[in-house]
This record gives sequence, C-alpha cells and structure tokens, in this order.
Amino acid sequence: MPNFRRFKSDGGCYFFTVNLAQRGTSLLIDEIAALRLAFSATLRQTPFYCDAMVILPDHLHAVWTLPDGDSAFPERWRLIKSRFSRAIDGSFGRSASKRAKREKGVWQRRYWEHFIRDAEDYRRHVAYCWANPVKHGLVQRPADWAFSSIHRDVRAGRVAAEWAEPSPEGEFGE
Repeated sequence: MPNFRRFKSDGGCYFFTVNLAQRGTSLLIDEIAALRLAFSATLRQTPFYCDAMVILPDHLHAVWTLPDGDSAFPERWRLIKSRFSRAIDGSFGRSASKRAKREKGVWQRRYWEHFIRDAEDYRRHVAYCWANPVKHGLVQRPADWAFSSIHRDVRAGRVAAEWAEPSPEGEFGE
C-alpha cells in the first residue's frame, strides 16, 4: 500500500482539488445546499479562512489558510466529505473496500493538495479557482459561475466584476 505523505505547515496556506468518485455527474451543484451546510458546520467546528473556492459539478478547488499553530486540513476535509455524504440521498457505486470501510462511495478517497509557497503562487492558485468554470466550458466569464468565491471578492472590492484572466498554465491537481 502506498505511503502518502502530506506536507503540513502550521498556519499554512494550501490549494486543494477534491473529486467525486464518479466524475461526469452534477452531484455537487445539484446538492449545493448540503455541501454549503457541511462546509459551514466544519468551519464553525474547526475555523480556517477560505481564500478562494469554486464548486463544479463533479469536483471542487479551494485555497485555505489555516490558523496559526494548526495544520489539520485532512481532518477538515474528512468532516466536510462525511457530512455531505450523510446529508444526501442516493445510491452510489461502491467497491468492496468502500463497503468494508462503511463509505457511501460519494468521494474519491484521496485529494490533491499543494502548499502555497509565495505571493505569486497564491495569486495563480486563486486565479485558477476563479477561472476553472471557464476552462471547463461552463461559462464565458468567471463571474458568471454562481458557485464561486469570486462573488464574495467582487463585493469586498478585491477583484473587479469584469475580471477575466486566462486560465493559468498547469493542471493544478486535476
């Protein structure tokens, strides 16, 4: 069995890609209310700052900054994923190993994370979150996608509503 190691830094900033087990569905946007509840309950229980986030039909991207002295992002993702899974109805294809571990089969077990190294790395990953719906052909402009933190940042004056940057080079965990 592979021994995955995650880089953890107290108070660090990270970029994440989290996928559904079944790609090609629209479960995340169909069940956006359940995902929002799972996220907000986890945020209340284990605070952190969500710098950027975009929810697509079958995966999501996020940039989080953890509190000083805290590196427990795996626990946060475990809580979000399990709360969401318990909140939704449906039959999901489950492997024998997922049945043995009493998993519902909604999410891929693993996710991709990247430690943000500097201001340029941060800028590129936040821009990637915002531009991802355009990359996938879902909208023409990032601000046209309803399930993105770009709207919060437009309201706060951190970015213009007309913001449209070409998708940064690289796959960023997809």
